[in-house]
Amino acid sequence: MPSFDIVSEVDMHEINNALDQANREVGTRFDFKGIDAKFELSEDTVIVVSAEVDFQIRQMMEILRAKLVKRGVDIKSLEEGDVEMTGQKAHMDVKVQQGIESEIARKIVKMIKESKIKVQTAIQGEKLRVNGKKRDDLQQVIALLKDSKLDIPLQYENFRD
Repeated sequence: MPSFDIVSEVDMHEINNALDQANREVGTRFDFKGIDAKFELSEDTVIVVSAEVDFQIRQMMEILRAKLVKRGVDIKSLEEGDVEMTGQKAHMDVKVQQGIESEIARKIVKMIKESKIKVQTAIQGEKLRVNGKKRDDLQQVIALLKDSKLDIPLQYENFRD
């Protein structure tokens, strides 16, 4: 029976490369001369952006977004927090979304069921498995999800006949 998996994953190696490039650009830009501004990857999926004031953080986020797009990372996978001031420093935590949350997974399952396409969808942890009798039905599901306006990037893998 044909099947495929719906996942939402980001290549962390590409994020590390984009952070290195963004740090290099911040270090060489004239408007950041003499300022302790940097990007750091803390834990596994949290990027800490730190600078002296909040407008510099906004500028740095534009740099980071540009570097991520050049590396093929979907910026919808970034969840920006609020800018926090601690003494003479401003910092912001940016969470990198890995996996599909259960609320969004249920929304996707409901969307597929309402489309009346003859497939079965099962939530398996942080991914979804879609089974169907015909390959065309599975391709219709992929087209439906690509047209829908979800807040997370989706990838389709393990397509089996």
